[in-house]
Amino acid sequence: MSVDVLTFGLNHVSAPVSVRERVSFPIDLLKPALDGLRSTFGQSVKEAAILSTCNRTEIYCAADPQVSEHLPSWLADFNSLETGSLQPHLYRYQQNDAVRHAFRVASGLDSMVLGEPQILGQMKDAVRAASAAGSLGTLLHQLFQRTFSVAKEVRSQTAIGAHSVSMAAAAVRLAERVFGDLSQASVLFIGAGEMIELCATHFAALGPRHMVVANRTLERADMLASRYAARTMKLSDIPDKIADFDVIVSCTASSLPILGLGMVERATRSRRHRPMVMVDLAVPRDIETEVGRLADVYLYTVDDLGRMVQSGTDARRAAVVQAEAIIETRVQNFMHWLQNREIVPAIIDFQQAADQVRQSELDRARRMLARGDSPELVMEQLAHGLTQKYLHGPMAALNRSESDERQQLLKLLPRLLPRTERHR
Repeated sequence: MSVDVLTFGLNHVSAPVSVRERVSFPIDLLKPALDGLRSTFGQSVKEAAILSTCNRTEIYCAADPQVSEHLPSWLADFNSLETGSLQPHLYRYQQNDAVRHAFRVASGLDSMVLGEPQILGQMKDAVRAASAAGSLGTLLHQLFQRTFSVAKEVRSQTAIGAHSVSMAAAAVRLAERVFGDLSQASVLFIGAGEMIELCATHFAALGPRHMVVANRTLERADMLASRYAARTMKLSDIPDKIADFDVIVSCTASSLPILGLGMVERATRSRRHRPMVMVDLAVPRDIETEVGRLADVYLYTVDDLGRMVQSGTDARRAAVVQAEAIIETRVQNFMHWLQNREIVPAIIDFQQAADQVRQSELDRARRMLARGDSPELVMEQLAHGLTQKYLHGPMAALNRSESDERQQLLKLLPRLLPRTERHR
């Protein structure tokens, strides 16, 4: 039976975080999961790798085609869930579609933040884990090596990662406009919802000196802070601590402003007029409008970021079109390699059969020489024997064939016969 490339899983588009977190695989669970997968399906799953991030859990397999029907049950059972609870959120891809999906994921086209680079590193970690678990073979190794090559090509030849493509990315860009390198910046996040989490992800990637999360519920603040090696603080401590921060990003559900003009004014005096970047992503706003009038404060609202994101739309659209074109070409290249790989066993069998014929005729020629037959006769018999045995298979197939099959064989025969060159 043929082996398919299969991709199966869920992501931030198909499933909410409440579902994603229930099928997430920490790094220490990847080997047991891969062992369990191969144990359950036996030789039906030849190779496997698991990619698990905060935004997706995906299983990549080289497996018998029917395996895809049973993977949802395995994933549910492994995580002690009902299969029905996962089914609406799952997607499955095979062959070309599976390869295309892998290329798009690595290139950042399937990410929550278009073009983000972190997913490529996460995919490389997944491949290393699969290799360490002994579940990576020739097919998936080739797939992932080409995946990494495609991602590099997309990033180097398109502007996919060069534009702000989300509110969170835009917030980082605005801070970089003021401070340049953010490695020495202190960042305060007020709130602990999805938007703050996205912003924390973007800022953390640049390695700021300090990151602190302030939230009404400390438990949620602790949960978010633990993912990014950040600290936490109470909302009530903000007035006394605000001067310590270069960048403040706020997004809460408060009906009244959290940061007022007087509070920020005192902070700027304490900072001796070193600049502050303040990003207010809340609606209603968390930061009083008047704060934007202070000379040393760069205040941006959700509308400001929206305009910044929108300004990159045309460039992003062109970059995506370019990226998809590159990916499509590379998908076809991989499938061509895969199809060639499938005929290798047939070629080997054919070569071995031909070698047996050669050896048999050589043995007969040596026996003739040993009993004293003339070399000319031996060479004639050797050539005759090889020719007859070489032609026997095609001629027998032609004689047994009928109508359409015979016409197909007649068209193929000239291509199968060897060509000789005349020497002057």
